[in-house]
Amino acid sequence: MPHAQPAFPPALRDSGPETGASPNLAFEGTTPYEDYVRAEILTNLQKPLSDDPGEMVFLVTTQVMELWFTVIVHEWETAARALREDDLPVALAALKRSTYELTSLNASWEPLAHLTPAQFNAFRSALGEASGFQSATYRRLEFLLGEKSAAMLVPYRNAPGVHARLETALKAPSLYDEALGWLARRGHAIPAAVLERDPSERYAPVQEVEDVWQAVYAGDQGSEECRLGEALTEVAELVWRWRNDHLVATRRAMGAKVGSGGSAGVAWLEKRAGKHVFPELWTARSNV
Repeated sequence: MPHAQPAFPPALRDSGPETGASPNLAFEGTTPYEDYVRAEILTNLQKPLSDDPGEMVFLVTTQVMELWFTVIVHEWETAARALREDDLPVALAALKRSTYELTSLNASWEPLAHLTPAQFNAFRSALGEASGFQSATYRRLEFLLGEKSAAMLVPYRNAPGVHARLETALKAPSLYDEALGWLARRGHAIPAAVLERDPSERYAPVQEVEDVWQAVYAGDQGSEECRLGEALTEVAELVWRWRNDHLVATRRAMGAKVGSGGSAGVAWLEKRAGKHVFPELWTARSNV
């Protein structure tokens, strides 16, 4: 029985007599791939400030993380908007995609996780006061998780455009706020104080919200509410893994030294790693 041909477009198959097809090699200006991906720009954004070869790895890995932050923010904003519009399938699809993206983001620690202190010190001085803590896109990601703080806008006060975007994100409901609003519209007893709270404040757990999630998990396991709870829990778990992987990579590379940009380094990361986002989804499990 003859083998089926692979389902690739002709331009992606090997050229030659076997296929009778060859890729188009002549284009006006640059290639359509370059026009779409902007690879020439991406691959020329790396400007190491030291002669140490390890800095290139650190720089590229950090830039890759920024790209993952960007797409995850896009997914969570999509999910939040869909929940606000009571479109659960769109919200669940965006949350599911974000779990694959979070897994890839977390894997980005691998090139950095095995740096020895001497290897990191070889280029660390080139970072100056630069720190991942200053990432505006990561701050938007944290705001979407409900980790709100007006103080986090201070580093951007001299960058008006960035500051304005972050201020908008600070004042907008988080992904979890939108999930609780969706539950309330489905008839669940989410307290008015939760629904009407100032969304620019950090979310704090509420017993009545835990009670709602407890009832959801004790009920129909195929319900829309349970599916949303599990999608959010998967996101929360991967965020927790991100924080722990960050902690371990930092501890291996620099121990308990002061972090880049003057942060508390490992001590601050340890505090962050001990916290879960969407807290009642975790505490409710103890009572089901």
